[in-house]
Order: sequence, then C-alpha cells, then structure tokens
Amino acid sequence: MSLLEMFYNVDTFCVQMPKAAESHQIGSGKRGPQAGLCLSEIMTILIHFHQSHYRDFKAYYTEHVCVHLCGEFPGLVSYTRFVELIPSALAPLTLYLLSRLGQTRGIAFIDSTPIPVCHNKRIFHHKVFEGVAARGKSSIGYFWGFKLHLVVNDQGELLSFVLSPGNVDDRKPVPTLTKQLWGKLFGDKGYISQPLFEQLFDQGIQLITMPKKKKKSSETRLLPLLDKVLARKRSIIETINDQLKNVSQIVHTRHRSPINFLVNLVGGLLAYTFQPKKPALHFEQDDLALLPPLI
Repeated sequence: MSLLEMFYNVDTFCVQMPKAAESHQIGSGKRGPQAGLCLSEIMTILIHFHQSHYRDFKAYYTEHVCVHLCGEFPGLVSYTRFVELIPSALAPLTLYLLSRLGQTRGIAFIDSTPIPVCHNKRIFHHKVFEGVAARGKSSIGYFWGFKLHLVVNDQGELLSFVLSPGNVDDRKPVPTLTKQLWGKLFGDKGYISQPLFEQLFDQGIQLITMPKKKKKSSETRLLPLLDKVLARKRSIIETINDQLKNVSQIVHTRHRSPINFLVNLVGGLLAYTFQPKKPALHFEQDDLALLPPLI
C-alpha cells in the first residue's frame, strides 16, 4: 500500500472516529499553539516509520520525512514539536488498530514474545518503566520488560493482542485473548493446562498443544491427522513475531516515556496490518469445512 493510500485509509477512520473517543486522547485539553499537522498526518507518519526500515525515529523524521516528504506533508513541524504531538496519537492509533483486526475462521495460533526495554546490565538503573515492567524469562534467556501476547488466524491476520509485564505466565491472558474466538487454537507447550483447556472448551474453543516429550507418543495418537499437520504450522505466528521485531521495529531500548513506548508498539502492529503479503496457510473457505470437529 502506498503512502497516499495509507493516509486516505487513516484519514477516513479519523473522520468517522466518534467525538467521544477524541475527548479521551492523552494530551487533549492542553493549551498551546495548534499543530501544523492534523491527527491523520501524525498517525500516518508514525505508522510509515515502521515500514521505512529506519531503526531510529529521529533519523527517519529529519532525514526522510523532512527531506523527501515535504510535498506530502506541507505542514511539517520540527522534530522537537512532533515529539510533543506523539502522545496525542496513542488513543486514536489504538482504536484504529482494533478496527483493522481480522476475523476468526476456525483456526487460530497463539504465542507470546518478549519486549525488552533495556539491556540486562542496566536493569537496576532503569527508571523509565519502574513499577510497570518486570523481569521475565524466554527461550533465549532473561529480559527486563514486557510480553506481547498475540493471536492470529490462518491468513496471518491479527485477531487479538495483550501486553503484560515480562513475568506473567503465558496462560493467564488466554481467556481475555480468546473472547471472540471459536474453533481450534494452536499453541506451544507453554500453554499446556487442563483447567485452561476445559475453560476454553466450554467457550467452543479447542486448545491444541504439542505434548511434552514424555507424553508425546501417547497423546499425539489421539489427535486427528489434520490437527497434527496444523500444529506443525504454528511457525506462522513465530514468523509474524520475527517480522514485527525485525521489519516493523517494535523493540528498542531507547524509550524515554511509557507513552512513546506504547505508540511505537501500536504503530508497529498497524504497519504489519498494512503488509501486502503476510505469513499464511492459504486455506479456502471450503477447506475449513473439512476440519475435524472439536474433540
């Protein structure tokens, strides 16, 4: 999608956004000079940053936007002024992301990924996220920050997301993430839990996890063949997490405020929703009807 098409999409949403939502914007009601950029332009720049392959927003704004996009954004302000405007876009960006979530099709994948906010050597000196972030452990070691919990469908579209401190168990946010889901939900061994399985099953969701090595031979025989195949396709959400971090740049350790951290995260998720080709299984609707029933 081109920059013009993205701006049109964002601007259409801003026009239709309820006035009640605008009143809840962070920073609304502050006195001061009017911004030279409208809300939809601010949102477009923040989203486009995550598509530009720049790792530093200041370099992106000063070297790319102010040099090459002056015609597209005639009301450009200084970098310092733009940073002051960023918090006002958090609520609209979040609402916009919710409007761009996909539809469940009976197959979903769930996973979490660490979002560190500082190097481990600076944990005891880090003050920006004091009392909010926590120390957690992932498959690659310990980190200080948050966990991003995602659910995606077989087309690679985001269905739901939750941000939690880094020490939260992966299973805890699952009921919140799956409120609007139905069908089969595939996760890794971190989601194995009989109470959670029974809770989701009562909601019409079958949680399928690959069993631990000790129980693998006996439990996998009970799964239908198609479910076994789909369980091996769980790498689709791992690919999405990798793209969010290495293409959309949702992770860096230079944040100076929690609000800007959230704007960066939501902007990265939105940039992914605009991605023309997403990791997908390419199932047709008729193929989904062949799925085995919940067992």
